[in-house]
Amino acid sequence: MSARYLKLLWISLILMLPAASQLAAQDVPAVTAEAEAVTAPVHLDGVVLFRVRGVSSFPADARARAIRGHIRAVAANPGVSIESLHTVDLDGVTRILAGTQPIMTVVDADALLEQVRRAELAQVHMLRIRQAVNDYRAARTPAAMWRAAGTSLAASLVFLLAVVTVVWVWRRLDRFLHDRLKARIGSVGIQAFEVMRAERVWKALRGGVFALRTVTFVVIGLAYLTFVLAQLPWTRGLSSDVVSFMLGPLETMAQGLVDFIPSLLFLLVLFLIVRFGLKLIRLFFDAVRHGSVNFEGFDAEWADPTYNLLRVAIVAFALVVAYPYIPGSDTAAFKGISLFAGIVFSLGSSSAISNIVAGYMLTYRRAMKVGDRVRIGEAFGEVLAVRLQVTHMRSFKNEEIIIPNSQILGTEVINYSSLARTRGLILHTEIGIGYETPWRQVEAMLMAAADRTDGLAKEPRPFVLQKKLGDFAVTYEINAFCNEVTRMHLMYTDLHRHILDVFNEYGVQIMTPAYEGDPEVPKVVAQKDWHTAPAVPPQGSSTS
Repeated sequence: MSARYLKLLWISLILMLPAASQLAAQDVPAVTAEAEAVTAPVHLDGVVLFRVRGVSSFPADARARAIRGHIRAVAANPGVSIESLHTVDLDGVTRILAGTQPIMTVVDADALLEQVRRAELAQVHMLRIRQAVNDYRAARTPAAMWRAAGTSLAASLVFLLAVVTVVWVWRRLDRFLHDRLKARIGSVGIQAFEVMRAERVWKALRGGVFALRTVTFVVIGLAYLTFVLAQLPWTRGLSSDVVSFMLGPLETMAQGLVDFIPSLLFLLVLFLIVRFGLKLIRLFFDAVRHGSVNFEGFDAEWADPTYNLLRVAIVAFALVVAYPYIPGSDTAAFKGISLFAGIVFSLGSSSAISNIVAGYMLTYRRAMKVGDRVRIGEAFGEVLAVRLQVTHMRSFKNEEIIIPNSQILGTEVINYSSLARTRGLILHTEIGIGYETPWRQVEAMLMAAADRTDGLAKEPRPFVLQKKLGDFAVTYEINAFCNEVTRMHLMYTDLHRHILDVFNEYGVQIMTPAYEGDPEVPKVVAQKDWHTAPAVPPQGSSTS
């Protein structure tokens, strides 16, 4: 018989399980909804009595204000006795009344939120209201007011005494630091390198003392305000707000810092990875720059600009990855600032970006490098530096010329040094000689002048071109190779001097006149007149 009952019991339990699980599933949303219900505090004289919920048409904060107004009206009316507060159950709700004056209504939803029965919750609220009314009236009696005034006066005297004491102590401490420690403070350094001067150490110490003194005054002032405001019933609610007003931001920042720890760890790991990766890339490109690592078609001088490009790309990628983990990145203010910065950057950096792009294009095109002698438009000189935005040159007058890279990209660049290292640079100059002079003699004299010029190569041999058969003269051009581009101006001067000397020696005048007849006397300088005063002949030379 008992076995049969046990069998029936097990069957009943098995049949009840689905229903129980369904009921549990129905209860979970209800409990969750109750846990997420919005409540508002009902307080009197800064003391929270209880919390109430609301509905869409009567929110919790509006209901709490209404209940607070009813309690204050009852407490301010001495004709309403505390014993007249009672509860009444009617129409499925429980009302708390002061005589016939309604204070609040407790519904089943309030009881469900507190997880007690409605009548018990109403009874507890009624007792709490009685205590609040009693405290409200007791705090406003003449005796209580005089007691609060006396306590506040005593607190004010203690506050003044504390302030005076702190000022005296800090003055003594400041005098002690100045007399005993200032002369002993020395600079902080590593061997001969001075990390921090003694004056900065002293200022840091004084700043720390000032910060500690400020914190002390703030703590004393907060303690005084909190105590004094708590003595009067009208300001009792502000006594707790003073501390929360001062410490609230610190608490928020501290909580934000605690919540930010996982993101901070991610950003720290990302920073270390990026930093280590950039160091490895830097070592690799340093090896390329010094020739330890070679790539076909990749110049060693490209190492630094290529590393800079990769660094910018890696840092930009890291910022994109780190952006969601930055505190406040999802706020509207952060997005607005980012948008504003992007607009300002896009409007104000168009020329800068074009110069940067042009600088990299000049580098990878092998147009020029530091030390080259180049002509860029009207500018002629030695390249000092090719930067992201501009190129610095030094003219032969020792002038610094700064040219935007975008301007260089749009004009021709004549590089005198790039081919001179391997094949030599051809220096050339033109002269006009009359038709009466044999061209073979002119070419021989030009070759002789080139041979006399120091710095011009003997091999390959110089050569002469007849550029033009003009109306009154033949235009000849002497061409000679040189490898020392830095002396090209001096060699040009020396070549011109020797041309003048050779043609004067052989009595051939250099002129391309627009004339009506030949001059009676050729326009040449006799050798005896080469060193006419104030010119001084070189030692050992003959002017005859």
